[in-house]
Amino acid sequence: MAKVMIVYASDYGSTKKMAEKVAQGVESVPGAEALVRTAEEATAEEVISSDALILGSPVHMGSMDRRVKGFIDRVCGGLWMEDKLVGRVGAVFASGGGFGNAGCGCELTMLSMLNNLAELGMLIVPLPKNTSGFPKGGLQWGPYGRSLTETGEPMEGGVPEERIETAFFHGANVARVAEAVKGRELLRSS
Repeated sequence: MAKVMIVYASDYGSTKKMAEKVAQGVESVPGAEALVRTAEEATAEEVISSDALILGSPVHMGSMDRRVKGFIDRVCGGLWMEDKLVGRVGAVFASGGGFGNAGCGCELTMLSMLNNLAELGMLIVPLPKNTSGFPKGGLQWGPYGRSLTETGEPMEGGVPEERIETAFFHGANVARVAEAVKGRELLRSS
């Protein structure tokens, strides 16, 4: 049974909504378990006991939220020093409200989080373009939610369901990959 930890920060509820959808996807895989935590409450012990880590962040000036970066520095920094996450599975998602088709900065936000997962030696799970809902909420790096219309007007209720459908499938993909690599020493130091 794969355990997938989802760590996120949310300002207006859109990223939280996506984290919940990712968790539903994880738990749609038989035997998989999702552990959802905000960036402030997540602990190193929880990360170590998980087979996969999925980071989610709202866009802040084209980058990840300070709370997610704080989690990376506070929790993941020490794990990096001890190579505790090498060979485990990692993935990302983001939400944005600005102009542009990807929520103005979602791609850069996801890339900045992926960079940290790569630094930890994690196996990255991307989002295939044939994923259901990809045209409205996907980039190759992961799913994104957009809470503003193309003209900059807020969408009632935040990110609509059809724009976060990909988050469900991303969670399921990550859980399947985590189960496939669980317990195997795929990467070893010389």
